Amino acid sequence: MNSLYDSIKQGLIEAIEYECGNLPSVKVDKITIAPIRIYSSGEIKAIRIHQCMTQKIFAKALGVSIKTVEAWEAGTNRPSGIANRMLELLTQDNELLERCSVIARN
Repeated sequence: MNSLYDSIKQGLIEAIEYECGNLPSVKVDKITIAPIRIYSSGEIKAIRIHQCMTQKIFAKALGVSIKTVEAWEAGTNRPSGIANRMLELLTQDNELLERCSVIARN
C-alpha cells in the first residue's frame, strides 16, 4: 500500500513541477476532441433507416428503450451526448455495429 501512495505522491509532484515549467523535456500528447453534433429528429430517423432497422432493433442496438427512439424521432426528446456521439459514428461508418459485433445480419 505504501508504494501505491509513493507512486501517487511522485506523480503529483511531477505534475506540479511540469505546470511550473520545471520539466520542459517531458513529452506531452495533446488531444483535440471534436464537438458533439446535435441531430434533429429527421436526421435520427434517416440514420436508423439507413441502418435498415426498425425502431425496436435500433433501440436495442443503441441500448435505449423503444420509447426513447420514438421520442427522438418525434422531436419530443433529444439524445444525450453519448447517444449523439454514437449517431455521429454511425453516419461515418455504416458497418460499425456489425464490425463491433453489436449486431449480426443473417
